Amino acid sequence: MYHNPVLLNESVESLEIKNGGIYVDLTFGGGGHSKEILKKIDKSGKLIAFDQDIDAHKNAIKDPRFHLLHQNFIYLKQNLEYLGINKVDGVLADLGVSSFQFDTNERGFTYASDSRLDMRMDISSELDAVSLLNDYDESELSRIFFDFSDLRNSRKIAQLICVNRKNKKIQMSDELNKILKPLYNDSYKNKFLARVYQAIRIEVNNEINALKKMLNQVVEVLSKNGIVSIITYHSIEDRLVKRFFKNSCFDNEPKKDHYGNKILSLKPKYNFITPSKSELKLNNRSRSAKLRSAFKI
Repeated sequence: MYHNPVLLNESVESLEIKNGGIYVDLTFGGGGHSKEILKKIDKSGKLIAFDQDIDAHKNAIKDPRFHLLHQNFIYLKQNLEYLGINKVDGVLADLGVSSFQFDTNERGFTYASDSRLDMRMDISSELDAVSLLNDYDESELSRIFFDFSDLRNSRKIAQLICVNRKNKKIQMSDELNKILKPLYNDSYKNKFLARVYQAIRIEVNNEINALKKMLNQVVEVLSKNGIVSIITYHSIEDRLVKRFFKNSCFDNEPKKDHYGNKILSLKPKYNFITPSKSELKLNNRSRSAKLRSAFKI
């Protein structure tokens, strides 16, 4: 199983799919969401999917209505133009790391097993977690732990990493975990390390900048009344999506024209949806997921 799709029915239903519509799955992964979308469109419909992880392409769906691109979703608009598509009826993105990526040791995403620290979504990228941990200076490391995981002891984390890497290059997850041991007890271990690894992964994959670029392009490619639905997993990305859906920008307030009228291009459909108790029971990794949805004004 490459990935157990989170909020599958809720996310696909949120798109209010039209039979002959054109849809985009920005995070193909194991193809669970894409397969469900394809069930709801007819022969004239289209589904364009993106995934920068080459391993995900082993799950490609053989269907004339389906097109899978080995691309980061920051190239959404460019690829749609190349395919001759100006507007789409719906866009879906699941921002989580796939179960396959977490469970494959050589991908180096998890603190739970000893593996080389990699964390690249796109394995052709130059920057991996080993490079980050050994090449970033102390202030840069402190910044990512604070900005991307809200860790209040970010300076201490960065300091411990920099002191220890002088003696030996940090390459394995167990090495990093031992270095950080003075900062956590057994009851706090999992939560603390999860946040440390989250911050490293976000920086390695430039996730926040990519999310911002993607959201701006979604507004441009959606047709009027088209719907965008996004599943988030942590507060950093969720705040960005929530603010963008509400304000059509990343500021605390919407931009205004010369007459003081708010400049809005999206309207939220609802606040957010979380997994049901039955889904949580089947898939514990869905516990932090939130589905937000908005339509183009």
